[in-house]
Amino acid sequence: MFTGIVTDVGEVVSAEGTQGTLKRLRIHASYDPATIALGASIACGGPCLTVVAFGPREDGCWFDVDAAAETLERTTVGEWKAGTRINLERSLKIGDELGGHIVTGHVDGLATIVAREAITAGDNPWGPTARFVIKAPTDLAPFIAEKGSVCLDGTSLTVNSVDGDVFSVLIIPHTLAVTTWGERREGDRLNLEVDLMARYAARLAEARRAG
Repeated sequence: MFTGIVTDVGEVVSAEGTQGTLKRLRIHASYDPATIALGASIACGGPCLTVVAFGPREDGCWFDVDAAAETLERTTVGEWKAGTRINLERSLKIGDELGGHIVTGHVDGLATIVAREAITAGDNPWGPTARFVIKAPTDLAPFIAEKGSVCLDGTSLTVNSVDGDVFSVLIIPHTLAVTTWGERREGDRLNLEVDLMARYAARLAEARRAG
């Protein structure tokens, strides 16, 4: 379980395996290796992946994760290669602050950035905010609501507006600086996880209609 609050930006240093079956990725991060356990869950760019090996390195750690066929098909993980930067979040512990929203790390589908707009707020010394206009898969669009929560590439965000299967989010200067959002451009694909409560509410409504 996660919150969508990014705690590090890691870098893929190797990606090995067959695209259609299993891919092993090695990721460099700034986490203390003493705090990582074999089998730990880490949200990597959105998907929850299991640590299968890890060790220390200068300024942090390295860890390996395996991505199976389902993950490779439904997320951007299959596109990752050496040099790809990804948002990272460690799994929640009981008592941790729930700063974003409840995120499972189970990606529902791929969204696409259709526009990035810089918003300059007068003489704001912290830099511009950015508005991203994003197209969701048609089957996932009903789960996205104005002022609701959405997780994109592992980041918890508030939906600013919705128009059919297109929605927008605003990214503040801090988030642009400490996540991969500063690098995102028109045409980029994003790992999308819809709000957990919306998903279950829709399933309950469907079951009631069927019953």
